[in-house]
Amino acid sequence: MRLTALTPKAVLFDMDGVLYDSMPCHARAWLETAIAHGLQATAEDFYLFEGRTGKSTIDELFLRTFRRNASKEEMLSISEEKTARFNALNSEQVMPGAVEVVRQVKASGLQTLIVTGSGQHSLIDRLDRHFPGCFEREKMVTAFDVVIGKPHPEPYLKGLQKAGVSACEALVVENAPMGVQAAVSAGIFTIAVNTGPLPDSILLDAGADLLYPDMLSLAADWSNITANLLKSVD
Repeated sequence: MRLTALTPKAVLFDMDGVLYDSMPCHARAWLETAIAHGLQATAEDFYLFEGRTGKSTIDELFLRTFRRNASKEEMLSISEEKTARFNALNSEQVMPGAVEVVRQVKASGLQTLIVTGSGQHSLIDRLDRHFPGCFEREKMVTAFDVVIGKPHPEPYLKGLQKAGVSACEALVVENAPMGVQAAVSAGIFTIAVNTGPLPDSILLDAGADLLYPDMLSLAADWSNITANLLKSVD
């Protein structure tokens, strides 16, 4: 049973694939690292795994390949290698339309929060450069704040706590099926943007309430969402 009424006070944004066009770099870095360690993986896997913590992703690959979890040493080595590969590839390209969406959300008087599976220590500096004055560390949920991670609702439940709002007072913007599942499981109205290579059906099957092909389309329709779609939801 979906929410019957929304009174939005906050918008919770995923980061990679929503605010930044970084998923191709993540997928390539993961795939190259996995191959180097003899792990069974395809590029598509990492779009499907998007939103998981790094530990969860590595354990999934080890279970698939070796039928066991990674050791602490393997976990650390692979995490560091993947991060180094990603940093070498990443150009910090902002997703087209993302700045416009965030600005409209702020202009509407709504809180803006980040809920990401990322554990990058440079998040705040990067967000401050590209979205100045829009996000605060105190209102971010990262890999360091969660135990389970997406697709479990824990990250978005923590996001609600940090915003000081209930599920019916929030919206989520996500691009990943596991992120959509997490938001829906937390009871939050979820807008999906399909900025990656996966078919729309995967995001809809995950429970997305609305689906847009990209952030530019969401930016163009934001006023319509706030004026009409959020008055009542069947």
